Amino acid sequence: MTCLARFGSDRRALCAALLLATAPLTGAQSNSPSQDPSGSPTEAQADPIPVMLPHPESDRIWLSGQANFISQWHPAFSSPYQGPNSLAPEAQDASSRVLTLFTGLRLSKTSEILCDVQETGGHGIGEALGLAGFTNLDVVRNPTLSKAPYIAGLMWHQIIPLGSTKIAAERTALSLFSELPKRRVEVRFGKLGLAQFFDLNTYGTDSNFQFMNWTVDNNGAYDYAADTRGFTYAAMVEYHSARISLRFAEALMPKVANGIHLDANLARARSENVEIELHRSFLPQHEGILRLLAYVNHANMGSYRQAIDDFRAGISALPEITAHPLRTTVKYGFGANLEQPLNDWLGVFARWGWNEGHHESFAYTEVDATALSGVGASGKRWHRKFDRAGLAFVTNGISQDHRQYLALGGRGFLLGDGRLNYARENILEAYYTLHAWRGAYPSFGFQYVDHPGYNRDRGPVLVPTLRLHLEL
Repeated sequence: MTCLARFGSDRRALCAALLLATAPLTGAQSNSPSQDPSGSPTEAQADPIPVMLPHPESDRIWLSGQANFISQWHPAFSSPYQGPNSLAPEAQDASSRVLTLFTGLRLSKTSEILCDVQETGGHGIGEALGLAGFTNLDVVRNPTLSKAPYIAGLMWHQIIPLGSTKIAAERTALSLFSELPKRRVEVRFGKLGLAQFFDLNTYGTDSNFQFMNWTVDNNGAYDYAADTRGFTYAAMVEYHSARISLRFAEALMPKVANGIHLDANLARARSENVEIELHRSFLPQHEGILRLLAYVNHANMGSYRQAIDDFRAGISALPEITAHPLRTTVKYGFGANLEQPLNDWLGVFARWGWNEGHHESFAYTEVDATALSGVGASGKRWHRKFDRAGLAFVTNGISQDHRQYLALGGRGFLLGDGRLNYARENILEAYYTLHAWRGAYPSFGFQYVDHPGYNRDRGPVLVPTLRLHLEL
């Protein structure tokens, strides 16, 4: 990763990189590939290498890297007022980067250890304030974090076979095994991101290749346990069979909302997460997947209703969700996640999520209810198998207590316009990711956000996006 040039926040630098990346396009994925003397395409031309450097053939070792650069901007938008946590209405732009080194060592046929190192930098528009469905998933809401590299993942992965039948498996940075028992239990323990394993979706999960909005790639109402960067320490158990998977994780919660430090006292703070994954053929020859999720968080979370009552009683000058004694409260929620391929290049997906909304948004974003529908496509239909495209619409909402808290001038860790004329935050996002050459993937996207921060008085906000992803 040290050989990568560090991108600054200047959008022109990213534009130049995108132009350079697309320069060898015709040689990478031509619609009319060159042919060998026999008249058939050569193997290299028919299946171009989708990474910069070939990975080791041995399945004992994994070494790879990624670099993701995102540049976004928005023109000026209507805003009769704004507060300390508002997205600024003046035109602005910002760029971010995430550099990741993935390593892994398979110790036996059933065990391995994985370690990932990450470095992040840059900014999001408005420093990630003012939107519940923020436009850049690579950005965290804490500009004071150290820019030094950090351990993003360090986990033990153990396979427990439940039968002798084996199936082929695709090796990834999260699992090095080239084959797995068809029926098995998997155990993971260590530092990881719950969103790497829960609420996944083929068409809307990966901000490197797919959508970039927080509430499109993830369920916005899933306030999953994580520190500011999105990671936690957890123990996770999964059961896999041909038609059903079950997973459960016990994870550490942050000490404060959106905090970088985790609370190691499980009697005081913890998170239980459970998901069932059902594989069914909803359409002939095209198996769909339905995932049902539930979670319960125990942490030092404030109550919106208590903050409102204290303000009205004159105890505080403004509603303040963090002004309460140290205590453990409970927040719970549910989610559903559907994906359905329509053919070998096009599919649809949907999400629904809800949480109880009485206690403060603590770890992910300020969403208490969400509904999403979208479509995803690969370029296989137009002879560009590594290209991707997608379109999605998501509508987010908050509870009655949460909206009243914001309307009276309260602030969450993301939102706070000083007052609120409530409306659901509606977001439309589209993207196209191009496979330019080997592991170079430039992307162009667009987001339209109506009622930013649930405020009917502000917006809409238009956010064009350029992204360059490098697979090493």
